[in-house]
Amino acid sequence: MKLVTFSTGSAQRVGVVDAERGVVRDLAGVLPEGFGVLDLIERWAEFGPQLEQRAAGQPEHPLEEVRLLAPIPAPRRDVFCVGKNYREHVVEFGRSGYDSPDRSEALPEAPVVFSKATTSVTGPFDDIEPHRGVTEELDYEAELGVIIGRGGRGIPREQAFDHVWGYTIIDDVTARDLQRTHKQWLLGKSLDTHCPMGPYAVSADEIPDVTALVVESRVNGEPRQSAPLKDLIFDIPELIATISAGITLLPGDVIATGTPAGVGIGFDPPRFLASGDVVEVSVSGLGTQRNRIA
Repeated sequence: MKLVTFSTGSAQRVGVVDAERGVVRDLAGVLPEGFGVLDLIERWAEFGPQLEQRAAGQPEHPLEEVRLLAPIPAPRRDVFCVGKNYREHVVEFGRSGYDSPDRSEALPEAPVVFSKATTSVTGPFDDIEPHRGVTEELDYEAELGVIIGRGGRGIPREQAFDHVWGYTIIDDVTARDLQRTHKQWLLGKSLDTHCPMGPYAVSADEIPDVTALVVESRVNGEPRQSAPLKDLIFDIPELIATISAGITLLPGDVIATGTPAGVGIGFDPPRFLASGDVVEVSVSGLGTQRNRIA
């Protein structure tokens, strides 16, 4: 099932997308008042099993006539992110001089986990603020986002997928100069609008083999990144086990799993984003987001 948060004017609504027909079915008539995608994921055992059947008779809107927001527009806490999780990206990042504390092409021995502030989340087709005066080195990072369904702490690898509700797309937009200057990643990753999410939150039952998904990006139509999930250094079960070892994961938490090679700092000289550039990020089965640098 493909869930979205959308609006036809001012109010946010939850819908189910029929991508083949290009429509979204409004779920306002079958969900409690004020329910969002986050609430729905949290109470999926109650509402999920019959949701598609109940959605069949609900009002429809053409997708091209609604505004799609991030499927979870206001996460309850920061997005968990993973750095240096594709081998070729580790090499390009190490060579770039932006790594901290020094240049290194060595593979990480454990997942490199950081976070993006909730206020960085924006819609899949919204403009990205360039924040000129704060950063001059804006970069893109196409990633698969894992959405937690059933929370927990101390989740073992073999039970990790039991805690996955589904998946979405994340562009981990990064201010490289802030990342380098502050020698940590929070500020460089968390500027407002620097986490485009969506267009959909796709339930795990639609993705029979997550390792076969391909993560891709284009800038102004030019292919930049492309890699299958099977190339992750630390796979999804390992990430869930690592993060949950001492932190309780909650329903609706999002884990961005890392980006493949081909980001702006991987070029010589680096190819940073400029106003007017359009970044497209796709994951097979999950759709495509398209954001313009304002």
